[in-house]
Amino acid sequence: MQTLNVLNKGQVVIPAEFRQRLGMTPGRKIEIRDVGDHLELYPLPSDPLTAFRGSLKQELSLADQLIVEHQHEVESDAKR
Repeated sequence: MQTLNVLNKGQVVIPAEFRQRLGMTPGRKIEIRDVGDHLELYPLPSDPLTAFRGSLKQELSLADQLIVEHQHEVESDAKR
């Protein structure tokens, strides 16, 4: 565990070993979260669009889901 000093303007220096491990370079954005009794820092991806790509993929597309749902409805109606 390391301790940090808060500077006059509320700044803290993140130790080099953490910056290197997390790929934090000058200008990199960081998200800070207030979690009640402590703060959490999260380095944001340098290219958020690339990082986000594929995160919403589902097994079936919405169109495929609607087709399956419609087929179930047709089958239910045919049994009546």
